[in-house]
Amino acid sequence: MKASELFWPAPAKLNLMLRVIGRRSDGYHLLQTVFQFLSQADLIRFQRRPDTKIRCNALSGVRNNDNLAILAARLLQQHCGSDCGVDIQIKKKLPMGGGLGGGSSNAATTLVVLNKLWNLNLEEAALAKLGLQLGADVPVFILGKAAWAEGVGEKLRFFEPPESWYLVLSPACHVSTAEIFCDSQLTRDAKAITIRDFSAGHRENTCQTLVASRHPEVGRALSWLNQFAEGRLTGTGACVFAAFPSQQQAETVLKEIPAGMKGFVSPGLNRSPLHTRLEQFTGAWPSG
Repeated sequence: MKASELFWPAPAKLNLMLRVIGRRSDGYHLLQTVFQFLSQADLIRFQRRPDTKIRCNALSGVRNNDNLAILAARLLQQHCGSDCGVDIQIKKKLPMGGGLGGGSSNAATTLVVLNKLWNLNLEEAALAKLGLQLGADVPVFILGKAAWAEGVGEKLRFFEPPESWYLVLSPACHVSTAEIFCDSQLTRDAKAITIRDFSAGHRENTCQTLVASRHPEVGRALSWLNQFAEGRLTGTGACVFAAFPSQQQAETVLKEIPAGMKGFVSPGLNRSPLHTRLEQFTGAWPSG
């Protein structure tokens, strides 16, 4: 099968912990977080064009100038001076504004696959540096390994947290990351912790209380999850999750979710499904 015939995964991520520990002079917040991937993913197909045009199917509520897959393709094209174009088809599976990193993951998958499809041969580190221009969490998707992150989320140290089974709930609301980080009630001076502290059980998300108070749907989802396991917010939400020892236990709880609430079960993955798919791909990439 040709690379252009495949749908490549743009996987979700969870923030297993998130602490806002300070703020830089330019307004960006200093964070500590842990990234882990999920098997749940948007699916993207890339078909190389004979011209330089970059096109993508319309996504509900997203303008082309805000579509990170399009922006990533343009950035890569300009950076490399490429005369290649592409038709991008996205099957959206991840909720927008959910804290699962869907847009950033779309950008990362676009950069990784087009680097091969356009025969550009950039090193992974160069792609990650390029991706940082599109978002602080794009590099972790490009590098494809679970990580402890600091700075604004771009300083990565790879490690392997337990690969639990997660039940993820998607409340019927959209949380604006910008609004949460601008809110005067946000805790910005959480104490910095270490990987050892995290492994010992320090898994707090310092945005959780604020998000739950601003968005009652998130608060209700957390309260419901807490009946079965510790409910946690990923990123700035709106999605919340809980860890379970087995798929069966997570699936059993999923069957009980209240009407009007959506959710899914996924294993936590320390290696991105995109990189696993790339490793398994035996087809041919264009040679020039």
